Amino acid sequence: MVRIRVLVVDDHRIFAESLAAALAAEPDVDVSAAGSGPAALRSLERAAAEGRRFDVLLVDADLGAASFQGMRPPTVVPEGGAQDGLVDGISLVAGVRSGQPAVRTVVLAERDDPRRAALALQAGASGWVAKDCSLSRLLNVIRGVLRDETHLPPALLTGVLRELTAARKHRTESERLVESLTPREREVLRCMVAGLGRKAVAERLFLSPHTVRTHMQNVLGKLGVHSTLAAVALARRAGVGPADLEAAS
Repeated sequence: MVRIRVLVVDDHRIFAESLAAALAAEPDVDVSAAGSGPAALRSLERAAAEGRRFDVLLVDADLGAASFQGMRPPTVVPEGGAQDGLVDGISLVAGVRSGQPAVRTVVLAERDDPRRAALALQAGASGWVAKDCSLSRLLNVIRGVLRDETHLPPALLTGVLRELTAARKHRTESERLVESLTPREREVLRCMVAGLGRKAVAERLFLSPHTVRTHMQNVLGKLGVHSTLAAVALARRAGVGPADLEAAS
């Protein structure tokens, strides 16, 4: 019998343990639980190193919400782990997709939310399922995503498609704006995405701080934004990655 290895990731211990126990009763399911994003990442790394990778992650949509105390959770897992030890659910999905693309992720949610469901799919999730769904429904989803199926509640389909269409439109517009930059301005933008300030950009590109300031002003003007933060957000939407800082060291 081929066994399915499942990792439940939820910081509500009673829910995680109850779900893990229910799944463990299935003859073809091996299940473990992790109480946080960083703990899940460690479990994934350890399992991969031991040659027993997980097949499916069940991730709480509100993972770590209490820990952020009103702060906006990150949307990308930082390289090497989580900043300040915190990882929200969608960031965990993105990190798993990047580091172990063969692992399928399913987000477990207490409420329908088309925008967050769309973000989860964009991050690499294969499904969005209500926490109060039946065990048989959840098992069908787990087995379905292993066949490369995508699972969403029917009531969410229209809203998620609308969100994905809007995101694609924003990305197209962002790409058009980035294409208007000169090669040097794109270099400067990539440095901005990497979090470098004006002095650091000047040192990296062998330019004067005054010249870098002019380039940065041009970048903001061409992108139609008024701050570095807004420029970085637009660049990310357009798929612009950070400058490779290690290559310059």
